[in-house]
Amino acid sequence: MRVLLVGGGGREHALALGLAADPAVSAVVAAPGNPGIASVAELRQVAATDPAAVAALAVETGADLVVIGPEAPLVAGVADAVRAKGIAVFGPSAEAARLEGSKAFAKDVMTAANVPTARAYVCADEAGTARALDEFGAPYVVKDDGLAAGKGVVVTDDRSAALAHAAECGRVVVEEFLDGPEVSLFVVTDGEAALPLLPAQDFKRIGDGDTGPNTGGMGAYAPLPWAPPGLVDEVMRDVVHPTLAELRRRGAPFAGLLYVGLAMTAAGPRVIEFNARFGDPETQVVLALLETPLGGLLHAAATGTLAEHPPLRWRDGAAVTVVLAAQGYPAAPRTGDVITGADRDGIIHAGTALRAEDGALLSAGGRVLCGTATGADLATARDAAYALVDGVELAGSQHRTDIAAAAVEGRITIPGQGASQP
Repeated sequence: MRVLLVGGGGREHALALGLAADPAVSAVVAAPGNPGIASVAELRQVAATDPAAVAALAVETGADLVVIGPEAPLVAGVADAVRAKGIAVFGPSAEAARLEGSKAFAKDVMTAANVPTARAYVCADEAGTARALDEFGAPYVVKDDGLAAGKGVVVTDDRSAALAHAAECGRVVVEEFLDGPEVSLFVVTDGEAALPLLPAQDFKRIGDGDTGPNTGGMGAYAPLPWAPPGLVDEVMRDVVHPTLAELRRRGAPFAGLLYVGLAMTAAGPRVIEFNARFGDPETQVVLALLETPLGGLLHAAATGTLAEHPPLRWRDGAAVTVVLAAQGYPAAPRTGDVITGADRDGIIHAGTALRAEDGALLSAGGRVLCGTATGADLATARDAAYALVDGVELAGSQHRTDIAAAAVEGRITIPGQGASQP
């Protein structure tokens, strides 16, 4: 099986490693890819959000399966264009990808499907936003209705900051605040059948102790030793299957990766958001633990045969990834700095490029690299991930020092249930 992988970030590097390790995959072509992905795939240039260009490349490269990594190509309809060529594609249609492309659409689907989530209002002017903020009170949660690369959400006690974010976005969803630790659950689906992957937790804010502005994610770990028994079954029953059924009812079946972002509240799990693709950086840790061949799993979802797929197999132990970000990230990341020490197993490339003159590895994005490691337990995996990051030299770089620390130390508290045990 020949696979075309669309995208060039850390998520795609993790996907490329998983696909290349599948004995059924004979070749991986990545477009545009990155220097890390180049170690396991042929790189090709393409405008990833141009449906016709991606479809043409899929035909040219003889792809048996196209895997679309980022959200923007999905919302742009790339999956539709590839399917129109008769090629299997892992990724939802543009209509189904509205689950991520529009927060208002996602809320409408959740309401219709009776999915447990936060109360919310869609607001398009200052007066409406102000009324919603006042009804819910602080902390204020304001979400850009459209795509914002993981940085369109503001959670703040500052009402003026919430209003300013809404004004900057235009159309927003204002929600009540959901208190409790967050969980990311990935679900592979062909629109009918659905297979959950291991729950993970990511760290969205730039600073230790969840301080500073939101980012695309500064690290992640899996599995979750503090997660309640039966959590996945409950989410599949109350969230995933009702959502898939509602999208089928609307004539927009969702086939691909449904990302369910949850808050573990005193009243039970509540949906914070849906995404229409693998999350970054949670993909790095979830796929590091997946023993089932990745190419066959994604192909089954892309061809409507997921119900016939064998049960998933998982490696023992845990996985942790720590993101190394550029100076100035997330507001104004500095690029073009030389990186050394990134040529080791477990280093995932997220925002890198090669210098034309001498082939030196350079920073080329806000999140530059991830150190991803596995271990017999969470503490061992965490130590190994930080050892990887500590071996990288990048001027002015920043990373959180507390990824997975609370879970290792048994300090995760679900409201009403007390702290977990280490």
